[in-house]
Amino acid sequence: MVAHLIPAIPFLAFVINILFGRKIKKVSAFVSILACGVSLCLSIYTFASLLKGHGSYTLFKWLIFGSTSLNVGVIVDPLTCMMLLVVTIIGTLIQIYSIGYMKDDPRFSRFFAYMSLFMSSMLGLLLADNFIILLIFWEGVGLCSYLLISFWFEKISAAKAGMKAFITTRIGDTGLLIGVFILFFSAHTVHFSGLTAISNANPLFTAAALLIFCGAVGKSAQFPLHVWLPDAMEGPTPVSALIHAATMVAAGVYLVARCFGLFLAHQPALIWVAYVGAATSIFAATIAAVNNDIKRILAYSTISQLGFMMIGLGVGGYSAGTFHLMTHAFFKALLFLCAGSIIHSIHAQDIRRMGGIFQKMKITGTTFVIASLAISGVPPFSGFWSKDEILSESLRSGHPYLFMIAMATSLLTAFYMFRLIFLVLFGKPRSELHPYESPKVMTIPLAILAIFAIFIGLVGSPFMHNAFQTFIHPGPPENSEGLAPNYLVMLLSTLAAALGIAAAYLFYMLNNKILPLEIRNKFTLLYNLLYNKYYIDEIYEFLFIRPSIRLSRLASKFDSGVIDGAVNACAKAVVVLSRIKSWIDRYIVDGAVNMTAGIVGLSSLVLRRVQTGYIQTYLLIAFFGLVLIIFIKLIGG
Repeated sequence: MVAHLIPAIPFLAFVINILFGRKIKKVSAFVSILACGVSLCLSIYTFASLLKGHGSYTLFKWLIFGSTSLNVGVIVDPLTCMMLLVVTIIGTLIQIYSIGYMKDDPRFSRFFAYMSLFMSSMLGLLLADNFIILLIFWEGVGLCSYLLISFWFEKISAAKAGMKAFITTRIGDTGLLIGVFILFFSAHTVHFSGLTAISNANPLFTAAALLIFCGAVGKSAQFPLHVWLPDAMEGPTPVSALIHAATMVAAGVYLVARCFGLFLAHQPALIWVAYVGAATSIFAATIAAVNNDIKRILAYSTISQLGFMMIGLGVGGYSAGTFHLMTHAFFKALLFLCAGSIIHSIHAQDIRRMGGIFQKMKITGTTFVIASLAISGVPPFSGFWSKDEILSESLRSGHPYLFMIAMATSLLTAFYMFRLIFLVLFGKPRSELHPYESPKVMTIPLAILAIFAIFIGLVGSPFMHNAFQTFIHPGPPENSEGLAPNYLVMLLSTLAAALGIAAAYLFYMLNNKILPLEIRNKFTLLYNLLYNKYYIDEIYEFLFIRPSIRLSRLASKFDSGVIDGAVNACAKAVVVLSRIKSWIDRYIVDGAVNMTAGIVGLSSLVLRRVQTGYIQTYLLIAFFGLVLIIFIKLIGG
C-alpha cells in the first residue's frame, strides 16, 4: 500500500524547487529527476503487487452526504498500473533530456518545479478512485499546462497560447463537472467502482456519459475543442513532449477508458465517442499534410492519433484504445524530443528551410526515422500492432465508415510523417543552417525511447499471446475473435503505410520542386482550406471571440455609463443632501439655538445692570412698575 506516495514524491520535489530553486539552481533538475525516478520504482512495485493480487484501497472517509459517503482512496487496476509505468518512464526520460535543452534558461529551476507539479497532478489523476479527487488533479493538470505552455511569457504568442489552452479546456471541463453532478444526484455515486452498476436506460445517464466525454474532448483536443493544442507548441519542446505523450492529452482518453463501463451500458454515448474520434482523426491528418512547422505537424499528428484512440474505445475496443494510448506515448515522446534536438541545434522550425540534417545529426535522425515508422504503422514497429487492432475492431463493429476513415487516416499519417522526414533529414540543405548533434544528456533518452518505439508493441502481438490485452481488459476476458489477428487488416494497413511513404517519396524526394507545386496550383482552394486549418480559428474568432469582445466592451460602457453613473449620481445626491443638511443644521437649527442663547445672554446683561444692590433702585423700579400696572389697568377700562 504505497501507491498513494507515487504522486506525493514529485509534489515534494515541486515544493523544494519552488522554495529553494534560486539557491540550489542546477541541482533542481536532480531533485525533480530523482523524485520521478522514485515514483517509477514505486509504480513498478505497485504493478508487481497487482500481479500478486493486491489492488485498490481506501485511505480515509472524507465526506458524508445523507446516505452517500465519499471515501478518499487509491484505484490500483491494470489500466492504472499501465499508465503509471508509461507516465513515470517517459516523464523521467523527458526531464533528463530537459537538462540539456533548458541549460541556459534563466528560469531553469522554476521549469523543473513546474514539471514536477505536472507529473504529480497526472499521477494523482491516475490513482483517484472517484470523480471528486480526479477533478482536483484534472484541474491541476490544466493549471500546469498553462504555466508550462506560457513558460516563456515574454513572448506574447506564448502568453496567448497558455490562456487559449486554459480557456478552451475549461469549456470541456464544465461539461465534465455537470456530468459528475448528474451521476451524483441520479445514481448517488461518484466512485468509479459504482459505474458498472449504472446499466439502466435512463436518458440522464446517457447525458452524463456525453458530458463526461466533453471533458475528454477538451483535454484530448478533439474536434471542436482542438484549437488549443497546435498553439501550445509555443512552450519549450520538452513540455510539448510531456503534454502530447504522457500527461495532458492522455488524460482525456484515460477518462473515457476509466468510465468505459458507463459508456458501454449507454451505447449512444459510445457511438458519439467513435464518430467524434473519426472526424477528428481525418480532420487533423489532412491539416498535418500541408503544415510547414515541425512542431505543429506533430501537434496535429497527436490530435489525429488521439482521435484514432477514441475510435478504438468508441467501437467497444477497450484494449485496442488503451494499447494505442500506450504505444503512442513512447513514439510521440520520441518524435517531439527529436524535433526539439533539431530545433536546439539550428534554432528553426520551418521544415522548408531544412534538409540534409541526417548527415550532421545521425543519432537524432535515426531515432526520428524509427519513431516515424512506428507512428506510420510499419511492421514490426510498435504502432503497427496497436493501430492494426483499432482497425480490426472498427471493421468488426459494423460501422464501415469508421473503418474507411481509420484506414484513410493511416495512409495520411504515413504520408505527412515521411514528408517531414524527407524534407528535414534528407535531400540538400535549403538554407544556411549549421546543424550539430545534441549532447549525450539529450541523445541517450532518444535512444531509450527508440527501443520502446520498436519493441513495446510486441506485448500486444500474437508473438506474446496478446499479453497486453489479457492483462488490461475489464471484467470477463474478451472473446477469441477480438484477440485473433486479422491478416486482411494487417495487409491493408501495411499497404496503406507503404502507399503513404511512397507518395511522400515521390512528392518530396524525386520531384521535390515540381510535383508539389503542380498539385498545389491545381487544387488551390483545397490547399488553402487545409493550410488555413479549415479556417476554424477564424470562424471561432468571428462567432465567439469578436462578439465576446464587443459584448464585454458594451458591458464595460453599460457599467461605466449606467451602473457607475447611477452610483455616482446617488453619491452626488448624497453629497448635495449632506450639504443642505449641513446648511440647515448650521444656520437654522444651530441659528435658533444660538439666537435663543443670545437673547438669554442679552437678557442676563440687562438684568445684571438692574441688579445694582441698592434699595433705592429697587424701590424706584417697584414704583415704575406699579405706575405701569395702574396705567394699563386704566387704559383697559
